[in-house]
Amino acid sequence: MKPGVVLAAVMLLVTGCGEPPPAQPPYQATMTVHDFMIWYLEPAADVIWDSAGFVLTAEGETDLQPTTQEGWDHVRNSATVVAEAGNLLMMPGYAAPGDWQEYAAGMTAAANLARDAAQARDADALFDAGGAIYNVCRACHNRYIVEGASGE
Repeated sequence: MKPGVVLAAVMLLVTGCGEPPPAQPPYQATMTVHDFMIWYLEPAADVIWDSAGFVLTAEGETDLQPTTQEGWDHVRNSATVVAEAGNLLMMPGYAAPGDWQEYAAGMTAAANLARDAAQARDADALFDAGGAIYNVCRACHNRYIVEGASGE
């Protein structure tokens, strides 16, 4: 056999003899991006933000970090929701053109830092990760939010 014929035969075997590619999963967004943010993402992010840092009042200083394993687990779980929200925002039906994917990936990365901090029970790292999540959210909102659509 000639080398070209052998190569063609190998290519047919490798490519599945012209079979169509597998169908994409049937992604379906179940709400608007705004509702997704308000109902799914924001409550989870609020858990992170409400669990890091200090509050200063006339009565003194209150440390916001969790004090029990259950509290740290709640932060870890919420950070996981935020991380997966970033993945979901890249899904057809939620994704927007432009640098949207980068913002969504940045949210996932920042939320993974929060989850790692919660698992390590590291209040300082949780504070920093909460700031990183906030910065990604703010940058995306500055780029994509429709004036008056969010109630901001």
